[in-house]
Amino acid sequence: MIRSELAIFDLATGRAETILATDRLVEAPNWLPDDSALLVNADGGLFRVPFANPALQPLGTGRHRALNNDHGPSPDGRWLAFCDKTDVPESCIYLMPAGGGPARRLTAATPSWFHGWMPDGQSLLYTALRGGAFGIYTMTPGGAERCIVTGPGHHDGPDATPDGQWVWFNADRTGSMALWRVRPDGSACQAMTTDDRVNWFPHPSPCGRHVLYLSYDSGTLGHPRDLPVELR
Repeated sequence: MIRSELAIFDLATGRAETILATDRLVEAPNWLPDDSALLVNADGGLFRVPFANPALQPLGTGRHRALNNDHGPSPDGRWLAFCDKTDVPESCIYLMPAGGGPARRLTAATPSWFHGWMPDGQSLLYTALRGGAFGIYTMTPGGAERCIVTGPGHHDGPDATPDGQWVWFNADRTGSMALWRVRPDGSACQAMTTDDRVNWFPHPSPCGRHVLYLSYDSGTLGHPRDLPVELR
């Protein structure tokens, strides 16, 4: 039984091409900066899927064998950030060389969920739960974390525009889960969707003209699998 399909959607043609079908649960495809492969997670590990010969090729993460979905290469392709729960009971962010090697812990506090890099590659973006409140945070590797925005409800899925001027995220600050954006210094927070759908995980396009996100039917709780969902 096929459990997951890894597909690429061509904006020019409007067609989706499945490049890999597997009975494993595969999540969170990331395009590697050298355009050679996709990076995905499955069964608590990371895998490369080369375009030339699509298959799940394990990427060594050392003792870390409990990766929980979110990961991503730095813009220059030298580093890889990921979330893992091997050493601690809650999600923690680690950084390792992209080609493999020892990973070092970045976030002292947990839970922390990595989501993206700032375009200059000097800092990363993540969601964290601190003092019972969700917020969007940034950190330079080895530096202190800084909260960009927090508030009532759930905040999640931060990703930056290619010019570094905005950080998009999703939050239910005013009711249903919607898309928001905020300046990296925490100013000018504004809602970007106002429909009655449940919208998650915005990703600005490399050209800066579009944002891709998940959209569930009104009333959906969370972002569950095996329910109808649209890419918009």
